[in-house]
Amino acid sequence: MTKKGFIFDLDGVIVDTAKYHFLAWRKLAKGVGVDFTEIQNEQLKGVSRQKSLEKILEWGNKTLPEEDFNRLMALKNEDYLTHVENMKEDEILPDVPKVLNYLISKEQPLALGSASKNAHTILDKVNLLEKFNAIVDGNGVKIGKPNPEVFLNAAKLLTVNPKDCIVFEDAVAGVKAANAANMISIGIGEQSVLNEADYVFSDFTEISLEFLDDIMSNKITKQNNH
Repeated sequence: MTKKGFIFDLDGVIVDTAKYHFLAWRKLAKGVGVDFTEIQNEQLKGVSRQKSLEKILEWGNKTLPEEDFNRLMALKNEDYLTHVENMKEDEILPDVPKVLNYLISKEQPLALGSASKNAHTILDKVNLLEKFNAIVDGNGVKIGKPNPEVFLNAAKLLTVNPKDCIVFEDAVAGVKAANAANMISIGIGEQSVLNEADYVFSDFTEISLEFLDDIMSNKITKQNNH
């Protein structure tokens, strides 16, 4: 069985913190007089905090001095963290622990590859921190997804060749990043949205242990449709 590197995004893959981001962004948008919908929130998935605020201001046709921009970013994060503070293990998405534990039992290295700057805090809150051999988050990446830097850094930390890495992602930007890194991309969510992924499952309950075995034994490989 080949040693692979399994890399997981955080928001929307391991836990659903998207709802907390939405509440915090909506509050911020309202404060600057911009309407902000859940549909627009979808476009912020996997996107850095700075880029997200730029998009919101763009939608509202607003501009802000740099000082106010930075203050709002900090405020949004504080608001978001008040929600994170109360997170518990029951917020882990269905069957995620089953998949993580199975891969660990097969001695496969695991990494987190997320745009979130709060990844350590969140994983700690839901008691998953010790399951990962490496964590690459928004604090350690110069260019966000769809640039592949986050996943390439994770592969390096796991000492696994990028072509032997498998990425679980719920965002279009993340799937593009995984494909750009030449890794197997597994979309978690809607097939219609994540159609650039090599494989798509609505959630981890659909991922069988046989599927994971087939990846580890090279029976399942990257599709050539990108």
